[in-house]
Amino acid sequence: MAKVVKVALAGEGGQGVQSIAEILAEAANDEGKNALYIPNFGVEQRGGVSIAFVQISDGPIGAPKFQKADILIPLSPRSVKRTQMYAGKDTIYVYDNSLIQEGEVNDNIIGLQYFDVTPPCPTAEQPNADLPADMIAGEPKTCSFTKPGQGVNPADIPEVKKVIAIPANDIAKNEMHPRVFNMIILGAVIAATEVLPLDTIKKALDTKLGDKFKENPELRTMNFTALDRGYNLIKSAM
Repeated sequence: MAKVVKVALAGEGGQGVQSIAEILAEAANDEGKNALYIPNFGVEQRGGVSIAFVQISDGPIGAPKFQKADILIPLSPRSVKRTQMYAGKDTIYVYDNSLIQEGEVNDNIIGLQYFDVTPPCPTAEQPNADLPADMIAGEPKTCSFTKPGQGVNPADIPEVKKVIAIPANDIAKNEMHPRVFNMIILGAVIAATEVLPLDTIKKALDTKLGDKFKENPELRTMNFTALDRGYNLIKSAM
């Protein structure tokens, strides 16, 4: 019987969790595999933790959801707590140790192609603040997703097969661009599961975002560089 690879990702709005899962499932289908993707946005309409469940297999996929993930990737302190039930003794657990701040922005980001819709910067007083006028034109300003002193508590990490911490948000913000954060995570998923070749993901991105990449080839280069970086981060830690 073909093994079913079970992936669960979770994070705050704006981290691109659902985009990662959607691309992963589409790439698996393009490769001739069976894939099932189920989004879960929680009970909150705004500001909630976004969870994505993906299953990929060469054979049939028996159930639409699963109890334990082969790879679990929570991308914020809240999502660490919300996804503990999906961790088991055979789970590879990857989390971002860049102290990501909780805050709802826009969960439709795949790299830089949404360059003209920089999300608002949430505050404690206005967690869902409207887009400021000075962020509409010109070079967009970006929010910091880091907040000193607010990170993942090691005590919240469940007992699993292996724990890998990667500074994905810091790398995206300081070395590349904040908008390719989720591409780093997608590369990490591929490295941890080996469920698909990395080139298959790149082909899926070329298909999905071909027009954007033709308009600005730099977007393609930056997205692919981020994929490679996330992939190598995990491979060096395995």
